[in-house]
Amino acid sequence: MTCRSPHRKLDLLVKSILIELTSGDDERAEAVVPQVASLGETVVDSLLALLESPSTDHRWWATRALAVLDHSKAQGGIQIALRDDDPNVRQCAALSLRLRPTPSAIPALINALHDTDRLVARFAADALVSIGPSAIEALSLAIESPDPAVRIEAVRALAAIEDPLAIHALFAALDDPSPLVCYWAEQGLERLGVGMVFFEP
Repeated sequence: MTCRSPHRKLDLLVKSILIELTSGDDERAEAVVPQVASLGETVVDSLLALLESPSTDHRWWATRALAVLDHSKAQGGIQIALRDDDPNVRQCAALSLRLRPTPSAIPALINALHDTDRLVARFAADALVSIGPSAIEALSLAIESPDPAVRIEAVRALAAIEDPLAIHALFAALDDPSPLVCYWAEQGLERLGVGMVFFEP
């Protein structure tokens, strides 16, 4: 009897994880996610390949598993998932980027503010908040969108970041025709301690 090589054992472990992730059983799939984290870069390529599966469930779990990996290729895969045809996968990707924020995801997240699924847009805005001041410039441009839903999420994110760099954009948003945009702009300025004095004509 010969012993299996370390590489062979690792390949078998990766295969077993993929089997569990694609089992159709959420409990079994979630149970192996910690193993994905322990394998690190070794399993990234297999998960990226799984993102191309015709099965929405498989793509969702590939995105979920990539979220636990601190690797640039994993981040790239999650940004790809943010453009998936299925809104559930896109929601998972946006949530993943909120939990593991990175400035490289800013363009993809700004695009996601335009998503027809408003929960995706909400999660994308939350992810931009997690990224922090690095997202302010892009969000300041987003509040010029002709789509009021995009402007609402953008100014909400600017308000939540609570950084003085956002003050100019928040003041500009006070003139927006959308009451919700104005509300979030006022909230953001209040959080930053910026007083507003209104004079009677």
